Amino acid sequence: MTSNQALALLGGLTPSQFMKRHWQKKPLLVRNAIADFKPCIGRSELVALAAQEGVESRLIVDSPKGWRMKHGPLGKRSLPPFAQKKWTFLVQGVDLHHDGAHALLQQFRFVPDARLDDVMISYASDGGGVGPHFDSYDVFLLQAHGQRRWRIGRQKDLSLVPGLPLKILQNFEAEEEFVLNPGDMLYLPPKYAHDGIAEGECMTWSIGFRSPQQGELARELLLGLADEAFEDLGDAVYRDPRQPAVDHPAAIPADLGVFARQVVDKALKNPQLMDSLLGEYLTEPKSSVWFAPSEVPPDLSLGVRLDRGSKMMYDQQQLFINGESFKVGGQDARLLRQLADERGLSAASCRKLSPSAQEAVLDWLSAAWLLPLEVPI
Repeated sequence: MTSNQALALLGGLTPSQFMKRHWQKKPLLVRNAIADFKPCIGRSELVALAAQEGVESRLIVDSPKGWRMKHGPLGKRSLPPFAQKKWTFLVQGVDLHHDGAHALLQQFRFVPDARLDDVMISYASDGGGVGPHFDSYDVFLLQAHGQRRWRIGRQKDLSLVPGLPLKILQNFEAEEEFVLNPGDMLYLPPKYAHDGIAEGECMTWSIGFRSPQQGELARELLLGLADEAFEDLGDAVYRDPRQPAVDHPAAIPADLGVFARQVVDKALKNPQLMDSLLGEYLTEPKSSVWFAPSEVPPDLSLGVRLDRGSKMMYDQQQLFINGESFKVGGQDARLLRQLADERGLSAASCRKLSPSAQEAVLDWLSAAWLLPLEVPI
């Protein structure tokens, strides 16, 4: 896939056209985005996933007594009968647990990996949904089974119904309405209000994108900066040989405030450090991801591929994998960037890596961040 290749997934638009015309701007409805789409995960398999520890899931019921929500794990007996109307269960991060869902997610990598998040699957009984709401991130809603009626609108009034376990819009006003069939897909930009109601049993796959909040990003970067600054800035202490005697001892000296600002400014003036911290933050695996180190001696003779849970990105100077950063250059940089972009590297390419790069890749294999390549690329 290239950015200028027309895709049925995007209704005949190229990724470049889609990003320019629709991304974070306006919705796009694509009929038959994936022809003859058959979900690789059935209801029983999804129920089993929802029951697992370490898999984020929710049960939402619209009952005569009001909305109810329960967080997983959701054992099969905790779910209402499928003949009962107006309930749904949602399983987050299915791509981390199923090869088919992970493969589907790869079709959306015309958006940077730094923004790509996960595949969530919702299964609803007739009339089921989560109420009119908006998301703070971009989302593609792919109909996988059955039908769902979507009502969408540019909502100015974002006030929520008070006292509910869900964030449901108080005064939702729909502007358009669509019924999606299997293979149809709807893209919605952030804060575009929507309400999806199942018409009969249905399954919807949501491809979501991460949008770090300013406060969250600042906290993570500053925490990392604090750790690094303790080592990088040295142990010089504040000195005040000209400090006069004071009549108001509780007043903070102005020079001490200047010293503090200079320390922070000095730490912030290291752009490479900030780039490293950002890359490490963006590639930190989700808290639910665990890697099982292999007991088999690592071997590059089959080539390597990234585990489903591994995140690998790069910038101009560094490579990042699962929260760690590495400086790379030359042919090593080209090949390891290829591994990040294609999520796999052939045996022949592995042999071209320098001894130090091969050692790093072997370490990643031992940690199960990488797996032997099963299909040649």
